[in-house]
Amino acid sequence: MVRVPVAARRPVAALRTLTNRVRLRPIRTLRTPAHPTGRRPRTLRTPAHPIRRRPRTLPAPEAGARPWLSALGLTAVVLVGAWLGLLIVGNVRTPVGPMNTTMALRPSLTGGTKINISPLGALSLDSHVAPVRLDVNVDQLDPLRSQALVDHPERLSGLQDEVARDVEHGTLDLAVRSCAAVVVGATTLGLAVYRRPRRALAAGGLALALLAASGASAYATWNPKSVLEPKYSGLLSSAPSVVGNARSIVTEFDVYQKELARLVTNVTKLYDVTSTLPAYQPDPSTIRVLHVSDIHLNPASWKIIASLVEQYKVNVIVDSGDTMDHGIAAENGFLDPVRDLGVPYVWVRGNHDSRITQHYLGRMKNVHVLDDARAQTVAGLRFAGIGDPQFTPDRSAVPGGDAAEQLAGDRLASALRDQKARRTPVDIAVAHEPAAARETDGEVPLVLCGHLHHEGDEILPYGTRLRMEGSTGGSGLRAVEGKYPAPIEASILYFDRDSRRLQAWDAIRLGGLGETTAEVSRHLATPVKPGAAPTTPVSPSASAPSP
Repeated sequence: MVRVPVAARRPVAALRTLTNRVRLRPIRTLRTPAHPTGRRPRTLRTPAHPIRRRPRTLPAPEAGARPWLSALGLTAVVLVGAWLGLLIVGNVRTPVGPMNTTMALRPSLTGGTKINISPLGALSLDSHVAPVRLDVNVDQLDPLRSQALVDHPERLSGLQDEVARDVEHGTLDLAVRSCAAVVVGATTLGLAVYRRPRRALAAGGLALALLAASGASAYATWNPKSVLEPKYSGLLSSAPSVVGNARSIVTEFDVYQKELARLVTNVTKLYDVTSTLPAYQPDPSTIRVLHVSDIHLNPASWKIIASLVEQYKVNVIVDSGDTMDHGIAAENGFLDPVRDLGVPYVWVRGNHDSRITQHYLGRMKNVHVLDDARAQTVAGLRFAGIGDPQFTPDRSAVPGGDAAEQLAGDRLASALRDQKARRTPVDIAVAHEPAAARETDGEVPLVLCGHLHHEGDEILPYGTRLRMEGSTGGSGLRAVEGKYPAPIEASILYFDRDSRRLQAWDAIRLGGLGETTAEVSRHLATPVKPGAAPTTPVSPSASAPSP
């Protein structure tokens, strides 16, 4: 064994002692000499233990950088989930009178109510303004209830109360089911997207709040009279029966339940193919006028006009001009079907109709040519009109422009004043151009015109209603000039036989060349103060398609 001298062991022991002190005690503060300025200098401290810093993590999308993106995603989840819920479980089957129906709420930008009467067509009602639409599908008729209604017409008197109760019960059930549907749909989709129960429940709550707000909007804007002005789309032959007759529209204007019951009754009659009851009963105290215009040599127009005369039991036809295209004698044979329409035909000359055309029509027994502001009484109504002062079949020459039209309108207005002075006032004035028709303001209750190839309605400043008809010929050969074929338009005007005032009208719109659609919208001629805004503005004649 080797012995280490004591002198050699002392430095090693001293080093161990120093090392232990360093490990066990923190490093003392290093002091620096006093600063010349006398201030105490900062001391440098060395931490006893090293500081461990947590690594930086990016914030979650819903809590950090882009809150608008998170809100947009939640909105999409709420809307899609609510829509899926309504689509899958939001339907309610309920009887309404003799019919079995299915009610449902569907997202919509305009609201309203749509009644699907397959295979006849559909009725659209402006019943409310909200982001949801009420869809009612007529599935089928209950054989026992419908047959009992047809066999015992006296039960129709109590049908209005039954229909009102059924609709109220079905609407309540639909509201409850729709609330459950949107909550379940939005919550389920939120859980699938976020995988967090709290976010999913928030989506369900927002969906319920959205539906509640939509219901409040529908309640605040509810229009019970909308059933009196329906818009029908479907088979043209079924339009009079589904839309209804003009008498009940006027006499029962304020009775919503009765009108709803009448609608159910009409649909019942249409579905009951074994019934011998007529589908449409025109009221004897109503004069029905068919307004056509701008046929432009379209041979299909005569078949459409004949069908409307038969379906609506028309009393008189008013043609506001441009029946021809070039006004030459070779086109006169096109007018021969007028003789076979079976009702009086009142006609004024348009800018595409010549004096040759006017002379040819004037020789037909059922035709009444209006010109030079002369008045005639036809089918219980007194008419006066003036032919277009311009003949421009080539659509290029404009000899007088609006000045010539306004001069012709002044002549017509002067004749109307003379008729009132003789106590033989005119009920309807007719001109081709709107510029001429406007000059009759204040001299006649109603003036009819055409020329612009689109339908319009306006109350002029002095109280005269201006009704402009679209093209009953679908713009003729011009139907293929645009991207889509021009529609075929006509109107059925309802007049009271005693007062000879317009009560309502049906605007009829058929699909153009190659199309088979049909729309009929009901409008009420409610009293409007002079100068009121037009329901469908009539554009100035400067935008006319055929000068």
